Order: sequence, then structure tokens, then C-alpha cells
Amino acid sequence: MPCEGCMERDNVSTGASMEFLLLGFSELLRLRVLLFLIFLAVHLATLAGNIMIFMAVVMEPSRPPMLLFLCQLSAVELCYTLVVVPKALLGLVAADGSSISFLGCAAQMHLFVALGGAECFLLAAMSYDRYVAICQPLRYAAVMSEGLCLRLALACALGAFAVALALTAAVFRLPFCQPRRIDHFFCDVPAVLQLACTHSYGPELPLLAACVLLLLLPFLLILASYVCIAADLLRVASPVARGKAFCTCVSHLTITLLHYGCATFIYIRPKSSYSPARDKVVSLVYTNITPLMYPLIYSLRNKEVRGMLRKMLRRKKIAQVNWDTSRVVMCVCDKS
Repeated sequence: MPCEGCMERDNVSTGASMEFLLLGFSELLRLRVLLFLIFLAVHLATLAGNIMIFMAVVMEPSRPPMLLFLCQLSAVELCYTLVVVPKALLGLVAADGSSISFLGCAAQMHLFVALGGAECFLLAAMSYDRYVAICQPLRYAAVMSEGLCLRLALACALGAFAVALALTAAVFRLPFCQPRRIDHFFCDVPAVLQLACTHSYGPELPLLAACVLLLLLPFLLILASYVCIAADLLRVASPVARGKAFCTCVSHLTITLLHYGCATFIYIRPKSSYSPARDKVVSLVYTNITPLMYPLIYSLRNKEVRGMLRKMLRRKKIAQVNWDTSRVVMCVCDKS
């Protein structure tokens, strides 16, 4: 049923001129400066960590499939944080929240859902990589070719983009109630659905369908891969060999649990259980802390990543020495 203050949008111009107000952390006015500095520091550290891993993999001449997926995961995390965090920082600067246009809110929601979905699909592709590496090691090089990895990455991006587009279109076709205040620091789906002028469960159906496609389907693929891996490891007689094989999966399992734990809490539940304060805290972890932890988890647990980072820093140091040497030579030549 429509509610009082409901604004129907019968044409594009009305929707294009509409604005939402992101309340962000307006209830924590005294902590705005502290929160801004913390978010900014975490954001810069996240950007630096993911850029380092991305550049290290790109500069590596021979890249194993898992590192290609890791490079793509770092690129997704970079875009993911850039979609959400700058607007959240701007909201901390404005005392009463920051406004966002109808199209801007739709674009932010679409990119956020698409990048999150692409990450879920990438995690499923990475679990398949671990399955082939452990259960079919002799066929690993033939099966996990660079071409297959790139095709899987493209399929992950296109699939997530299509599902996110359908979900965003379904959400923004709804009529919204006045005042159009989103009690969040970005245009997240549950927060925007709270403004819908309807008391039925109809608006939640597109979100449920997106959760099935972007969360449940990749999770089942990941679960199937690790069930096969566990069954194969149980047949290994040597505990040492079993431990070494399992250690190659620890980083991926940790990231999967972090990603799915937060996503499940926020999206797989009824609209009636929505809590703005609790959701903002979980979203902070989801959009700021976990992207920062991903590079740390992989750099600490993966010898190949540590080796690539050392080589990249060594190349940078050599390039800096060569540049300094050339400047000295040029100065000497100028004086002579």
C-alpha cells in the first residue's frame, strides 16, 4: 500500500532531478574528525596494499593462475573501495549528511553490487583452481591455462554486471516516501528499500533473486570444490603432505569466510529486521576493513606473493639508484 508523502515517478525527468540525503554518521557529530582520519588512513592503506599486489602480479613475467585471480581480486577491491569510501568521507565533512542525486545513487548501488558479485564469482573460480591443483595436479597446467583464467574473469564480471543492473533497475522503479533520507553512508540496497512506499514483500523479491545468483550459487560452487578437496586429502597417507596441501587453501578460505559472513548478515534476511546502526557497523567492516585485510592475508600466507613484492621493491630500488646515478652524471657533464 502506498504511504503518505509517496512520490510516484512517471517520467525520467522527475527521477533525474530527485535527490537523496545520505545521513551517514550524523548521530556521531563529536567523533566526526576522528572517524574521518581513521577512514582516510584505512582507505589509503587499502589502496596502497591492493595497488602493490596488482602491480607486482602485472610486472611478473610468469604468472600462475592463482596469482592472476589475485590480481583481478585486487582490482575489484580497488574499485569497490573507490565506489563507497570517498562519498562516505564527504558525508563526515558535512554535518547534516551529504546529498546524492537519483542517478548517482543508482550508479553507486549498481557498481557496489556488481563488484561484490564479481568478487563472489572470483572466489568460486579460485576455489576451482585449488580443486584442480590438489585433486588433479598432473593436469593443472593444461586445465588452468591463462586463457581459461581470463575467460573466467570476464564471465565473472559480465554475470555480476547483468545481475546488478537488473536489481538496481527493480529497486529504482519503486516509488519513494518523503523525506528521502537514507540512514546509511552509501546507497546500499536494504537502506534504499526502507524508503519504498509499500508494505508488501514484493520489493524484496529482486534482492532475494540477486542473493541466490550472486551469493548462494558461488557459495555452493565453493562448497563443492572444498568437499572434493577434503575427500581427496583424506586419502593422503602422509600428514605432512596433507598439511602442505591444506595450507595452500588457508588464504582463500579466510577471505571467503570474511566476505560471505558480512554479506550474509546484511542481505539474506527480511526487511523487517533491518537495523540502521547495526548495518552501518557491519558495512564499515565490509567496505573498509576486509579490503584492507585481503592484501595482508595473501602477502603473509603466500610465498609467491611475498617473493613478487620483494622483486618489485628491488626493481624500484634499482631504478631509483640508476636515476640518481644518471642525474649525477648529467650534473658533472654540465659543469665540465
